[in-house]
Amino acid sequence: MNFDIIVRNGTLPDGRVADIGISGETIRAIEPKIEAQAGRTIDASGNLVSAPFVDPHFHMDATLSYGLPRINASGTLLEGIALWGELKQVMTFEDVRDRALAYCDWAVSMGLLAIRTHVDTCDDRLLGVEALLEVKKTVAPYIDLQLVAFPQDGFYRSPTARENTIRALDKGVEIVGGIPHFERTMEDGRRSVTELCEIAAERSLMVDMHCDETDDPHSRHVEQLAYETQRLGLQGRAAGSHLTSMHSMDNYYVSKLLPLIAEADLSVIPNPLINIMLQGRHDTFPKRRGLTRVKEMLAMGIRVGWGQDCVLDPWYSLGTADMLDVAFMGLHVAQMSSPAEMARCFDMVTTTNAAIMGLDHLGLEIGKRASLVVLDAGNAIEAVRLRPERLCVISRGKVVAERARQQTRLSLAGRPATVQRRHITPPQKT
Repeated sequence: MNFDIIVRNGTLPDGRVADIGISGETIRAIEPKIEAQAGRTIDASGNLVSAPFVDPHFHMDATLSYGLPRINASGTLLEGIALWGELKQVMTFEDVRDRALAYCDWAVSMGLLAIRTHVDTCDDRLLGVEALLEVKKTVAPYIDLQLVAFPQDGFYRSPTARENTIRALDKGVEIVGGIPHFERTMEDGRRSVTELCEIAAERSLMVDMHCDETDDPHSRHVEQLAYETQRLGLQGRAAGSHLTSMHSMDNYYVSKLLPLIAEADLSVIPNPLINIMLQGRHDTFPKRRGLTRVKEMLAMGIRVGWGQDCVLDPWYSLGTADMLDVAFMGLHVAQMSSPAEMARCFDMVTTTNAAIMGLDHLGLEIGKRASLVVLDAGNAIEAVRLRPERLCVISRGKVVAERARQQTRLSLAGRPATVQRRHITPPQKT
């Protein structure tokens, strides 16, 4: 059997060294040595070959808008929302489209080949919705792009949000979102969770709801989301994003809440870069860190994936579309420092996030889509440590990005040297 592409001598995340044979858009073989010809051979040279990176939480309608029309002076979530409201008044269809496409180019270069983005439905023009629907078509040959109908200003709080959210779903936005903690009252937030989940169930859609993105320990809308997920049969199709209030909650209440989330098969998407930046702004010291209880959730068997959330927008002034930056920050804030936990962080931005998004076609397995990344690292833990170059990115059986390995040459008195950040592990004695 001949192949279109063979990736030779790659180290897989599980430690195996193998060749990967690709025909068309599909992985057809993973073997220690493939004895066949190929239209193109890529020598991984022992480098890590992984499934593509996946981001289950992003805001593409706002990305790359940092400084427009001004900068978030306080650095808070609420000023960011207010600033986004100002930007919505002046942005154009072309502006949203072009910024989103530029970000997608960044994403491809970093091996990020699947993104779930929330799109604001509180603009009566639905300008962002229209722009991202066009972007979705444009990038379809190389990026899986999912859109979430997101009533940023509140499903009930914004007068036309309910109508506009329904309009967005009718236009082809495929996931139902919400922001219950931004409603006027806790009760309105609870009701919004119920109605939005009912809309999703009626349309057989997935749910991804911003929940409890606050330092208020009494913001407990994820409890309602878990309840509605079970009541409406949405198990495995619903996700709660952020859940930052949980870092301030009473431990006894959390001991009740986590089993409810597990029973509902509810996915959880913390966003460590943004959560650590925005939360705790009203604290002096000790200052709370705004990450939900990741390790405790993982111990309960809850599906948890890392999300990026923002890049260069009203809420976050940094970012490069690198999901390994996200995993790196998450590892630190969640204190996931054992080898198994560090490897888990790599899985969270690849295979776990794909599972959260329902992308069963992604993964390094025979029969899966031929989308993969060759990284300048020896294993998954080293990839998180280094956030290395993506030497080659393949999407749907086509090479979409390539980069040569870079090495720093030093000029030092008395000796030549080069910098090698890769750690060569000595052979283990048997």
